[in-house]
Amino acid sequence: MVSRNNTEGALDLLNELKSFNMTLKLLQETRIGMSVNGIRKHCTDDEVVSLAKILIKDWKRLLGRIVGDWKPEMPKIPTTPTSPMSPSFSSAGVPLSPCLATGETIRDKCIEMLAAALRTDDMKYKNRVRSRISNLKDPKNPGLRRNVLAGGIELRRFAIMSAEEMASDELKQLRNNLTKEAIREHQLSKTSGTISDLFQCSKCGKKNCTYNQMQTRSADEPMTTFVLCNECGNRWKFC
Repeated sequence: MVSRNNTEGALDLLNELKSFNMTLKLLQETRIGMSVNGIRKHCTDDEVVSLAKILIKDWKRLLGRIVGDWKPEMPKIPTTPTSPMSPSFSSAGVPLSPCLATGETIRDKCIEMLAAALRTDDMKYKNRVRSRISNLKDPKNPGLRRNVLAGGIELRRFAIMSAEEMASDELKQLRNNLTKEAIREHQLSKTSGTISDLFQCSKCGKKNCTYNQMQTRSADEPMTTFVLCNECGNRWKFC
């Protein structure tokens, strides 16, 4: 969202995180601290950056209460290996698992990078969640929100619905019309037309084509020419 300048969407998600009852386990398993810290570093919107800073500060307080020796600044990583019970912190201020932490900055950073590479499904999962949030908040698609709230769409089914299935009735109708138009154009180019070598296919370069013309716009507009390449099946039109 930040890379696409979707400031409003980023603020919505950060506000949801602010009201969420965060736990140490969730911070460790989701590594959400690294994501929010990345937003703080790279986003140019002051409101988003300010909210990200508040979240990080709140989570540091949570860690301080649990670890027992919290300080406002980032924890100092010791130069010698830590004992199994001493927490080591990542660059986002989230404790690494004691069994993985070495106490050496470079090694711990490499562990973070390897762990992130192994979690290949995380981004796919996040994108699916974001897609559902976006569709539920879409003011042009109130029917989806009502159906989910009323139980018309079971949560189990909602979790696996495609973007096409979640689309509003208006968008579904538009897609249906476009599909019918594409089928009609294909059928016209195959069932009728005139064979000609006046057209050259941009795909295979051959001039063995069939074309026909149809009035698809108002009467004072020129006719649309539909062309089918008899060699490779490529289709195009001239308006």
